Amino acid sequence: MTDLRATALIARRELGAWLRSPGGWLIAAVMLLVDGLLFNAYAVGSGAKLSTQVLQDFFYFTAGTTMIASVLLSMRLIAEERQAGTLPLLMSAPVSEGAVVGGKFISALIVLSALTLATLYMPALIFLNGKVSLGHIAGGYLGLLLLGATTLAIGTLGSVLGRTQLVAGVLSSAMITTLLLCWILARVSDSPLKEILRAMALFDAHFKPFQRGLLRLSDVVFFLSVAWLALIAATRALRRERWGG
Repeated sequence: MTDLRATALIARRELGAWLRSPGGWLIAAVMLLVDGLLFNAYAVGSGAKLSTQVLQDFFYFTAGTTMIASVLLSMRLIAEERQAGTLPLLMSAPVSEGAVVGGKFISALIVLSALTLATLYMPALIFLNGKVSLGHIAGGYLGLLLLGATTLAIGTLGSVLGRTQLVAGVLSSAMITTLLLCWILARVSDSPLKEILRAMALFDAHFKPFQRGLLRLSDVVFFLSVAWLALIAATRALRRERWGG
């Protein structure tokens, strides 16, 4: 079985599991509910605000719920198989570790992307009393999808390393929080560490431009690179566990 076909089969299997899982629908419902509440309570608010500011605030809060959802979605990917005792069966199949990691990641990414795009009606509401650029909306959502994919990849690594779903969630949250707080560490560091930490800041350095509707190639490359490195690390960790190396 080729890696591509195996990846597609695993992704389809995982998607079916998500659709049949009450937990998956609960995560979706809670995420959309919280996004709606934050949009009305803080992004729109009760006072007069510029439409662009409303949109920027929406992307700010939605970035937070997207990262939280990515941890909740990814913590079960491998750790649940390990807890249920089905991981040895999966590892005995004629599929590579990359296909397992890739298939599970793709399935979770499809779910997360669908949840993220389901919030499109909120920016559309701005047009009722204001006006914003469609490019700003598109840029912001591209940033959300890249941020979600990156944190989901980190969560996949945490799910491979964690012995249980709880441990996987804690590990994923710790890694993501470290990248989020790099900008604070940069303030108290000296060069060249200061520049390195500032460049690693997941939200402050790389998502804020998307929040303002700005598309920078360096930010796209950063998100894709971190996601790729996390998936490579997850694949190698799973291979080591599989072969006891």
